[in-house]
Amino acid sequence: MKTDLSKILAISGQSGLYLYISQARNGAIVEALSDKKRSSVSLSSKITSLADISIYTDEEVKLQEVFVNMHEVLGDADAPSSKASADELKAFFEKALPAYDRDRFYVSHMKKVVDWYNNLKKYASLDFVDLDAETEEAAE
Repeated sequence: MKTDLSKILAISGQSGLYLYISQARNGAIVEALSDKKRSSVSLSSKITSLADISIYTDEEVKLQEVFVNMHEVLGDADAPSSKASADELKAFFEKALPAYDRDRFYVSHMKKVVDWYNNLKKYASLDFVDLDAETEEAAE
């Protein structure tokens, strides 16, 4: 099954990734990808869809494209751990996204991206729904 990054959420203050299930009165109902436990998240939490995240390069590159590049570099291997050294993470992103902006794409961001990649690889799929094609179909 293809992964729709618009329904995969990162929630500030909580580790892991979550699948959007439904709207709730005071927020959203989400399901943790790792253990499938459902919970309610309040509107005061910072909730971000992975489809809305871009990485700074010469222009902005959508996170989905970054994941595809990472998969091409890694094959079936996992991405480096978020506990890896800063030099190791920078070297990895030199291969996966050579044009990344060294002044605005920090090591802390790299750690999140490799964690998200490994979570998607383990609990979902790295085969993504093509958001551009869906947008075009909806426009017709």
